[in-house]
Amino acid sequence: MNRRTLPAAAALTATVALLLTACSSNDDKPKSSDKIAGADQGSKAPATPSASASASGGDRPKIELPADVTDSFDPTQAGDPVKDSVLADNAEFVRALDAAITAGNPRLPALEYYTEGEGAVAANKWVKEFSDAGWTVTGSTRYYNRTVTVHSAKSAALTYCGDESKAFSKVIKTGEVKKTPATKNSYVAYGVQVTKNDKGVWEVTTIKSTRGAETCQP
Repeated sequence: MNRRTLPAAAALTATVALLLTACSSNDDKPKSSDKIAGADQGSKAPATPSASASASGGDRPKIELPADVTDSFDPTQAGDPVKDSVLADNAEFVRALDAAITAGNPRLPALEYYTEGEGAVAANKWVKEFSDAGWTVTGSTRYYNRTVTVHSAKSAALTYCGDESKAFSKVIKTGEVKKTPATKNSYVAYGVQVTKNDKGVWEVTTIKSTRGAETCQP
C-alpha cells in the first residue's frame, strides 16, 4: 500500500478532501482505539530538520520530519527568480504536509503557513483522516518534472509528479508498514494553484492529483 493511502472508510473522505485517488483495503482499517500519530513516543523515529528549511530564509518555519520520512525534489530551480521561489515554497508545503501527518496535527503551524483557503481546508482534513485512523507515513517520495507557470505577480501554477514506490502508510499503534510492490498507482500527477501573500510566501490555494497518471509513469 502506497503512501497517503488510508483504510477504506477514511480514504473515501480524505480523497474527496484533497481530490486524491488512492488504493485501499477494507481489512486494513484500524480500530478506533488506535493511538493518534505522535502519541507513541517510544517508537517514534527521531526528527530531522528539513533540508531546505534554512535556505528558504526569512521567518519561514523550521520543518522537522522523522528520520524515516524523506522527500526529494527535481528540479529545485528553474533559472528564474519567481519560479525558483514558487518551487522552494512548494517543496516546503510538501514537507509541512508530511510533518503534520507524522505529528498527528492537522493545525501544524508550518502547514498553515503554506496553505490558504480551499488548500488549507483540504490539507487540514487530509491530515485529520490520518490522525483519526491512527496511521502515518514512512519511506521516501521523489517529486519530479516540476514545472511552474506564472500567471501574475501574485498567482502561479505548478504541475509535478510524485513517485511513491518507496513510500508507504504505517499503523502508529503497531508500527506495521503497509508495503506492496510498485504499480502504476505508485505514481501521482499533481496540479497546484498558489498565491503570493503579503509576506512573499507562495501559499497553496488548491491542489488536485491523479493517481496512476500516464504522464508520470517511469
